[in-house]
Amino acid sequence: MVRVKIGVMSSLIAGIVFGIMMTMMGMMPMIAGLVGSHSVVVGWVVHLIVSAIFGVIFGTFVRNPRSGIIMGLIYGAVLWFLFPFIMMPMMMHMPAMHWSQSAMMSLIGHVVYGLILGISYRMMGKACILPKSDSTAQ
Repeated sequence: MVRVKIGVMSSLIAGIVFGIMMTMMGMMPMIAGLVGSHSVVVGWVVHLIVSAIFGVIFGTFVRNPRSGIIMGLIYGAVLWFLFPFIMMPMMMHMPAMHWSQSAMMSLIGHVVYGLILGISYRMMGKACILPKSDSTAQ
């Protein structure tokens, strides 16, 4: 349970940074579109809820905080592939993203998210007293 809490906190930190990047690129209305809105505020709420859910998943499966950075980078890349290319087109009935400058910016944003997630997870994991099985499991 401690790993999941750390995962959520780490993912929210990373999600805020990524959310700032997305706001600067004008993408928050598109995120709000997932729930039928175009509001930047609604986009932020949706984005942070999704970030928390992603943190639960990360904290559940990444057992060793020392592997947080590499796992965060991989996780960010996987999320980049799944969401802009598969899930969002399916959910929003839009064409799949094609390789473009926008796709490259999305990749960079997701990798930055993963890196910050991993660094935060590692730092918080080391700072917390985790049960022996949590801190040594691979």
